Amino acid sequence: MLTGRESLSRFIGKRRRFLPNLQSILSSPIRSSLNLLSDKNGGLTETESSKGKVEISCSDLVTCPVCGSKVRGEDYTINSHLDRCLSRRTKRKLTQRTLLELNFGCSQSKLQISSDESEQLLCSDLRKNCSDYEENVTRCFSKIDPREEKSHDQRRQLPHTESVKQIDVAGSAENPISDGRANNMVDFSALSTDNEESRNHMDGAVESISGMAIDTFIVGRKFSDEKEVNLGANISLLRDPDNIKNSNAIKVLSAGSACCKVLGYLPLELAQYLSPLIEKYCLSFEGYVISVPKRSLDAVPIQIVCQNSIFNGKKGCDEFEALHLWQKALQVVEFAKNHPPNTTKYQQNFCLLLKEVLTSSPHLFTKDEKKFIESFTSLSEDSQRLFVRLYTRKGPWFRLSTIMYPEICNPQQAVKELSATGYLYLFEDTTKLHDDEMKDLLSLLTVSELRDILCTLRKKCNQGSRKQNLIASLLSCYKGGSCPVLQRLIWERTEICIRASPEAESLFWRAERLFFLNGEQDLSAFLLVDLGIVKYPTYNCIILEQIFLNESDLLAYEEAIEVAQVIDQSLDENNFELVLRCIMIADSRISCCPEKLIDSTSPDLMAIFRSCFSASWVYSKVILLGISFLECERRYKDAIHLLWRLLDCFTCDTRRGYWTVRLSVDLEHIGHLNESLSVAEAGLLDPWVRAGSRMALQRRVLRLAKPPRRWKTPSFSESLKRKIIEYYATEGGWQGVHTESGIWMTIFGLLMWDILFSDVPNVFRTRFQTAPLDMDTDHFYLARKSLIEPQLQKIHDGLAEEILVTSWELHMGTACRGVNWDQHSLSDLRAAVSCIRGSCLASLCRHLAQDYRSWLSGMPDLLLWRFHGDYKGEAKLVEVKGPRDQLSEQQRAWLLLLMDCGFNAEVCKVSPTGTSP
Repeated sequence: MLTGRESLSRFIGKRRRFLPNLQSILSSPIRSSLNLLSDKNGGLTETESSKGKVEISCSDLVTCPVCGSKVRGEDYTINSHLDRCLSRRTKRKLTQRTLLELNFGCSQSKLQISSDESEQLLCSDLRKNCSDYEENVTRCFSKIDPREEKSHDQRRQLPHTESVKQIDVAGSAENPISDGRANNMVDFSALSTDNEESRNHMDGAVESISGMAIDTFIVGRKFSDEKEVNLGANISLLRDPDNIKNSNAIKVLSAGSACCKVLGYLPLELAQYLSPLIEKYCLSFEGYVISVPKRSLDAVPIQIVCQNSIFNGKKGCDEFEALHLWQKALQVVEFAKNHPPNTTKYQQNFCLLLKEVLTSSPHLFTKDEKKFIESFTSLSEDSQRLFVRLYTRKGPWFRLSTIMYPEICNPQQAVKELSATGYLYLFEDTTKLHDDEMKDLLSLLTVSELRDILCTLRKKCNQGSRKQNLIASLLSCYKGGSCPVLQRLIWERTEICIRASPEAESLFWRAERLFFLNGEQDLSAFLLVDLGIVKYPTYNCIILEQIFLNESDLLAYEEAIEVAQVIDQSLDENNFELVLRCIMIADSRISCCPEKLIDSTSPDLMAIFRSCFSASWVYSKVILLGISFLECERRYKDAIHLLWRLLDCFTCDTRRGYWTVRLSVDLEHIGHLNESLSVAEAGLLDPWVRAGSRMALQRRVLRLAKPPRRWKTPSFSESLKRKIIEYYATEGGWQGVHTESGIWMTIFGLLMWDILFSDVPNVFRTRFQTAPLDMDTDHFYLARKSLIEPQLQKIHDGLAEEILVTSWELHMGTACRGVNWDQHSLSDLRAAVSCIRGSCLASLCRHLAQDYRSWLSGMPDLLLWRFHGDYKGEAKLVEVKGPRDQLSEQQRAWLLLLMDCGFNAEVCKVSPTGTSP
């Protein structure tokens, strides 16, 4: 696989069915000094920048004449924005002609950029780049102190953006604590025990619990013993602490029969507050059924009443806790009045997602966009459910005649409402279709229907043809103009077909992306929590700064993701011309990016971890994939150009190590050994070049720096010459696991759990995170140094096993990055930790805390341990290599690091039977 391909695919996530900027991306002129495309004769085609000089607009923000929002003044940004505005069918009187005649009213300065035209300039340019690179990294090294600590009170704060939110998805997929409802909140800080009036108020409130009735529902009817319920039937509640999905579960029992049968459960959100009241304060609840639903598995409305008081002669702080739990239960009941359980869970989760995004990021949507999203909740239940169903399916087209969902009573009426409100797009007999839409519609037909159409058109039909071949045959007829009736023939068989409208697709994709902040998670994350399959940690979201400052930044980020998806799809389809075009687009976007990238002389570490949500960061991933593609094609000069671009633009990035290694290697490929050596030497002065990449550059310097190029031996040569034991023979008493990095990431996660999920601003933004956003950056250690170092001291002092066991028992099964609960048993982890010296383990954890990303992989294959008596033991790390295997630079870096930390690290050379090692 090409380097960076898997990472880019994971970043993109589920591919979008509709790319709003696709046409403008592919049709806009490319402002790149790199020309990768060729004409029909095999020569390079001309781009605007390859014709000598090109003028690039470096304008300020301009006002869109369609929607009135502010956008950047570059041509490609304006074109993309106008395409989106026009696709929303707003202000239809503005045609393409009138738009071209509009004056955006922006004073534009011009910047002239020359193209690299001659082969003779390559060597001089490389030498200049090498010297500039060395000067830059030397200056960077002298001004950055990796020990510098940034205080929490120095964070830049945006006005009106601060919020603190408790996240606990383990107990509830829809946490009422963070639902924005504050009407029923009680200011418990005002209830002072020293204040007699407050005490009396609290006592009265607690006493009022007895006899109070609340309305709720019986849910989970599929788990009931009794399928039918009667109006007015008496019920009682019983805790179910052994429930494997939720220890707070409460059963609803039929109280009228001789043998109490389970009718279902209380809603999860309510049970988490009533359960401790029942357990700790011995409260009991009884009630009756107030309504019977039409379907046996639907939620059953009930009313329950508290039968006794919590007072048993003793008063104190327990009453305060009881009141708190009761108030929370009332909030849940109030919230449920507008969100009844009969609302299907996926529908409820989707509405919650939209609500939270609009609450947290209203500045990223125009007035019309917010109005469109908010209108979703005013749709009928059937319409909401149908849209969510279609949105989450592959599609894009669906036959209306085949849509049947048990929870949707009238799909035809729902389609009518969704179409009228702009959520769905219908294919009917008179609909005009593009070629791509025609292909998707043909895919809805069966093989027999496709053959029937071909026979009707009197086209040759091979009975053994595959479906894709039949579709291709019909498409060729349609595109050639010889089959104008094809659309009608399709409609006669499919009748009405539906798909989500482009506007709805774009807006809800944006909302989903803003909610999860990645492409790997989607609405199924809610389902996994609801089913008890995944449990997320508890942490506070302290948001002081927005990730996207304005809509313009977000739109540029979305467009970059589109380019990433296009190159990913093009590689699947072997469309190499489009691959090269995407590379050039990414190069041009970075080169003319109006905002300044992070300055290496004064790095803002928080800005560094937020930079992964910028358009330039996405384009850098596209370029990295393009470099790997060009290297496979042996186009090393083009790859060198792109590597210089990345190193010039991203001065504070841990990826600089890999880029520098590739640049040095590619320069050697084209015979520029002096420049290759200079790049490697300059890279070693770069504080962002670390771990295996630093090791690779050191070894390159030793190999290339032979006289007469260099006469002085580098100072690190002796360190590299240290011998790693090259043979391991079985010795008695050893136990162990084949783990590579897995067991170490698990140990690190358990030992540092409280630090990982501590209260640090801006690093937790969603309820579905398994790690803080800054975990892969230098900001992680510096922002938590005051917490990390005391924890490392405890580990150093021999308390690691105690910390590990406590963390395991408290958080067993909770999702945390790096922690694999199934792969490693507690006994193995305890044995490994107890046999490793505290100083070694603390040093290892410090390296992972300071630079998790660089040391994430490459650990030795085996972790072995053996005990000497009851309390003492020893551990050994072993890298296993076959007869022809060689250590990678990352593995070599790990082994030397482990030796520096005091570990016993070895290499086991496995030889064929009968040969000596």
